[in-house]
Amino acid sequence: MNPIHWKLHWQILLALALATLFACVLMPNIDGAFSSNVEIFCQFIGTLFMNALKMVIVPLIVASIISGVMHLGAEKGVGRMGFKTFLYYTCSGAAAVIVGVVVVNIIGPGNIDAETATAMLGRGSETALNEGLMSKVEGRSSSDLFDIFLRMFPSNIVDAATNNGQLLGVITFSLLFGAFIGKLPEAQRETQQKFWESTQEVMLKLTDFIIRFAPIGVFGLVTPVLFNAPIGDLIGAIFWFFVTVLLALAIHFFINLGLVLKFIGKVNPITHYKEMAPVLLTAFSTASSSATLPLTIETVEARAKVSKKTSSFTLPLGATVNMDGTALYECVVVLFIAQLYASTGQDALGIGQQLLVVFLALTTSIGVAGIPAASLVAIAVILPAVGLPVEAIGVVWVTDRILDMCRTSVNVFSDTVGAVVIASSEGERPYQNSDSAN
Repeated sequence: MNPIHWKLHWQILLALALATLFACVLMPNIDGAFSSNVEIFCQFIGTLFMNALKMVIVPLIVASIISGVMHLGAEKGVGRMGFKTFLYYTCSGAAAVIVGVVVVNIIGPGNIDAETATAMLGRGSETALNEGLMSKVEGRSSSDLFDIFLRMFPSNIVDAATNNGQLLGVITFSLLFGAFIGKLPEAQRETQQKFWESTQEVMLKLTDFIIRFAPIGVFGLVTPVLFNAPIGDLIGAIFWFFVTVLLALAIHFFINLGLVLKFIGKVNPITHYKEMAPVLLTAFSTASSSATLPLTIETVEARAKVSKKTSSFTLPLGATVNMDGTALYECVVVLFIAQLYASTGQDALGIGQQLLVVFLALTTSIGVAGIPAASLVAIAVILPAVGLPVEAIGVVWVTDRILDMCRTSVNVFSDTVGAVVIASSEGERPYQNSDSAN
């Protein structure tokens, strides 16, 4: 069969396989200058694809949320769906963090001999300095949590739209704009509705065009990552930390979210995993919930048969505030670092402090997820709160890029599960609706 006619997820899988072949087999065994040129070219096409996706994020979010709120406003369902969405995001995030706590305590990747732990922490501090990590988290504290509310109401919405860290402000503005359209006279309201619905359709068609190049973009994004991945450094305690995070993410991904789909969403989990494959692979390759959002909306509507009013309301919110994988990762990192310090003779974290880590991981994953170096900032907020130095972040830096790809996939998949669950609670029939446009 011609690869051009393969389904999107098979094309992306082929791109990932070719990227692995190039990065792990061909590039290390060819001339250094040529290998460097290949890497530069791959970075170019990867960046080009990411920029194309990011180009449609803000107009798609604005049009989708305004359109969704107008539909909900006509049915007096904004408050009801908003409550359900908030409840799902809170519960799924809490479940992810609890899994992280349990797994890291059972495996205990940081419970090693004192000499090795001291050496790792020393290298971690040096890495944090060399990589410039401290400059990214300098001045961060628990007071940053209050900035969440300030970012919800930016002083300049145009400036917020050009700043990836201010998507929360764009979403707040869009929610309010859509709600107040309902206060207009009928003729003006219909004009606004037609405009925003047609804008959303245009953005989705543009997204569909960009996604056709996803396999090429994925190849360009993943090849440099795999080529530069410090596989040789994944030994000892860092290896077990890596395994701990992956195992915890897998438990939440397959068990927690699978059970939610089965018993709350009333859909076959296997069907949902299969149909969301393009979204998962794109999220893994881009390591960005926001960049994946255009494809997420299109796939949930077309394949899961979730209505536009539901997907337009839940998915843009989810891409900004629903970060299950990020919350889980933050929790495991902090407890792993605490275990390393305990191995050197310092006091271990008690139950009360671990519960504080759970609360802060859940809160910061929502609040700071949209800003650059989000996980670093969140961890920098949590570590001092439990008496640990921020410099220890460098210990896990070697694994961050690959684990970022994995936790982003979990973040995005949780968004799709939320859309299905909320649609089911609203009387829709995901994977059964004949028309998802209403």
